[in-house]
Amino acid sequence: MTNLEELVQEINRFEAIISEWDESQRCVAVGLKRAIEALHKAALTNLIKSLKQESMSALRHAVADEVVYAVLLYHELVKPPKPPLAQRIQTAIEEVRPVLKSHNGDVELVAIKPPDTVEVRLIGTCSSCPASTLTLSQGVEQAIKNHCPEITKIVAVTNNLTVNNANSGLISPFSSKITSTWIKVATIDQLPEFNVLVVQFAGTSLILYRQGVTVTCYRNACSHLGSPLEKGKVENGIITCPSHGFQYSLETGKCLTAPDISLQSYLVKIKDERVFVKLQK
Repeated sequence: MTNLEELVQEINRFEAIISEWDESQRCVAVGLKRAIEALHKAALTNLIKSLKQESMSALRHAVADEVVYAVLLYHELVKPPKPPLAQRIQTAIEEVRPVLKSHNGDVELVAIKPPDTVEVRLIGTCSSCPASTLTLSQGVEQAIKNHCPEITKIVAVTNNLTVNNANSGLISPFSSKITSTWIKVATIDQLPEFNVLVVQFAGTSLILYRQGVTVTCYRNACSHLGSPLEKGKVENGIITCPSHGFQYSLETGKCLTAPDISLQSYLVKIKDERVFVKLQK
């Protein structure tokens, strides 16, 4: 029996049998398996060292065999083959796409220019918001470089299309109409001092911050890539985004990491111990 698939099936068959044993029996079997694997790995390591010194061509020929390669890969003695560059770039883009879409944006691959350059296009709000440069460098660029270390330049291209801000969600997270109303969202005793409280309204998450009798309100979304802020560390009136470390003043909403962007803020008033927020409607 030399077929790799058959060998794997045989191993799986015995593992299924062992899984039905009681814990003490399984521990003995697993211990024996680990001991045998450790012996095999040590032997294979020494064999590879000898072959490297005597004949690299013989080593390459041996690794070309699928059974040999599978065993060496299992013992982490060879590196798995890298997917094609285009596939790895698309994987990186898919990794950041959900966060961009939560912020009404997106990104698409435009071109790969060997040996080290990739062109992308930011779409929607990501193409025109003040944080677009940070979105590229901190989000998209980092993801691509993580998956493709050979890529050192990520360039954002534009198509000169006009972005329709009226429908982009930048005016209001709730509605495109430019009317507003005061909504009760909490009471003073519900707000922990020097910390944030998360409230939900019309499908949008808000964070409230109280310092003494002063209450501020912001959309629960980092202005960098839209990540939720409620689990971020709050210290000395500053909240740190748990996803990428961007810091904001909870008194003003200003970003301390990138001063040209801010949290989306809402007017607050307090009446009879009740907290009202002025929301677009």
